[in-house]
Amino acid sequence: MVTARPSLAERVRFTAVEYAERPENLPEEISWAAEIPDGITGLLIATEWLDNVPLDVAVHTTEGWRYVLVDPDSGVETIGESVTPDDLDWLTTWWPDLTGSPSATSDPDPGLTSTDATSGSEPGFRAARSAQGSSLTARSRPGCPETPSGDYQRAEIGRTRDDAWASAVRKMDRGLAVAVDYGHLSADRPVDGTLTGYRGGRQVPPVPDGTSDVTAHVAMDSVASAGAAVARCAYSVVLQRDALRALGADGGRPPISLAGTDPAGYVRALAAASAVAELTDPAGLGGHLWLRQPVGIPLGSVVAR
Repeated sequence: MVTARPSLAERVRFTAVEYAERPENLPEEISWAAEIPDGITGLLIATEWLDNVPLDVAVHTTEGWRYVLVDPDSGVETIGESVTPDDLDWLTTWWPDLTGSPSATSDPDPGLTSTDATSGSEPGFRAARSAQGSSLTARSRPGCPETPSGDYQRAEIGRTRDDAWASAVRKMDRGLAVAVDYGHLSADRPVDGTLTGYRGGRQVPPVPDGTSDVTAHVAMDSVASAGAAVARCAYSVVLQRDALRALGADGGRPPISLAGTDPAGYVRALAAASAVAELTDPAGLGGHLWLRQPVGIPLGSVVAR
């Protein structure tokens, strides 16, 4: 006797992971947890999570890479001590030198497939964030009297984010882990960094005084390499607009003829098209990068084209 396989709706279990309190209006079928559960089989989606992971900021001086210190009340920056050996190793591997070329020890697009590699020079790659971030960055303690100037190259050391993503991938037994964030690749790191603040949806100076969210974009290729070392499966990085279009969301307007035969349907389709257009706008949310990391399954089976 062959037993019928349960439907997808019967097999799927939704879990939201967030430190905040569970929203009162969240449907009961969605679980709420403060930590990523173990033994995931299925899909793990981290949307603008990695830019919430704190990191240190450094500047390259005549004495090498040194930490940026910041006054938590005024936001005034000073230059601190030399970076630790672990952070120096990360910078040597993942951040370009002062000439703008990638480090000799780094692969400019490690692990990216030839069809999914995303060039950092494409429109929208450095798009202004349309939503708030919340990562506290730069060290908050007194520093040397020397103040960073525009002559110094800045870097945002993503080692903590690499570790966070690797830990998330370890939670998966089989499936696909997806990280969605504004980010950059080694061939196009921002010379001045991306550290900024947001308050009420508006961009403000990155002062870690508790009144605004302080955030920085993600070195997505570094994160991807850390996840691949755990999953031992190929990954891909692609712009959000390309990922959504590959899934059939092109933002095209419905035919005007639909308005005459099904006015309500036309309005719904128009609203859906408007939402997709916002998600694929290269100057906005379409500038997000998607890191797709399979775990125990082939990359081709989860990359739509």
